[in-house]
Amino acid sequence: MRRGRSAPRPSVLIVTPYLAAANNGNWQTAARWARMLRGRFRVRIATAWQPGDPVPDLLIALHARRSAASIDAFAAAHPSRPRILVLTGTDLYRDIRSDPAAQRSLRQADRLVVLNELGARSLPPALRARTAVVVQSAEPIAPVARTRGFTVAVVGHLRDEKNPQLVWRVVDGWPRDVPLRVLHAGRPLDAALGREAARRTRRDPRYQWLGDQSRGRLRRRVAASQVLLHPSHMEGGALAIIEAITAGTPVIASRVDGNVGLLGAAYPGLFPPDDADAARALLLRAATEPRFLARLHRACRARARLFAPEREARAVNALVDNGLARSIDGGARRRRRAPTRSKVSQ
Repeated sequence: MRRGRSAPRPSVLIVTPYLAAANNGNWQTAARWARMLRGRFRVRIATAWQPGDPVPDLLIALHARRSAASIDAFAAAHPSRPRILVLTGTDLYRDIRSDPAAQRSLRQADRLVVLNELGARSLPPALRARTAVVVQSAEPIAPVARTRGFTVAVVGHLRDEKNPQLVWRVVDGWPRDVPLRVLHAGRPLDAALGREAARRTRRDPRYQWLGDQSRGRLRRRVAASQVLLHPSHMEGGALAIIEAITAGTPVIASRVDGNVGLLGAAYPGLFPPDDADAARALLLRAATEPRFLARLHRACRARARLFAPEREARAVNALVDNGLARSIDGGARRRRRAPTRSKVSQ
């Protein structure tokens, strides 16, 4: 007796506007989710989907505005196949308020995903019921010896949303009698900001712009620093914060929803957005008050369990399972209602 073939695993396409060369959060999320899903699904990553491409059983799209064309095309060609939209910081805190393509993506998605615990409150109330929170994760790294003195790591490509200008204002007002070394990693996405970072590196020994860094090297630098400074204007769920906490480095960050949604509203290292004086005051406390630095460490350790890879993997797999299950159930209901049998384009 011949043994029947097992059914093929369901296929998942992850559409992201950026691939590995960009070395940014969208790519890191796409690559990590693909690894987490590949044990149970056939997974492919692409920058777009259009008619004529292989048709997945489920589409995951990162970025409402930049992936809008793919979401539109997939919804039009295969309306019964589930579409999951992962919302970035610029989606949540800028684009969905005014950009028609981003707003249309919200309507086209069967399920929305935010990457911090406060993300859903930036959505229209009618959409919150179909919104899931999936907090990102980072693998632990081997212990790294801390640098001497007081080293502050800053991680973020040079663009306005990441607010590198605040970092420079912090350094400009830093007292000369307190040691400071700022290591700033990121690609110059804004050429003018890149020129300013290079100029400051030449003129001020306390500040060093490192340019783009590999993920492994960057994580080791953060682990060796006393503090991570994260001054963004907007964040979806910053992997830099998560990687710092899982490496044992406390965080001082702007009080914006994307950061508070990872660190908690009572976290002691938050400062008002774009307030360089307040950021500097917190950093000075961390540099000169051992008890305050220890308090930051304790607060970060209390949050670390939220960023465990197995926790994120369960959430991502459940997201896909639920999407596929709803698709099957919905298809069955449509077939029962149909008066005649018809062919469905695949």
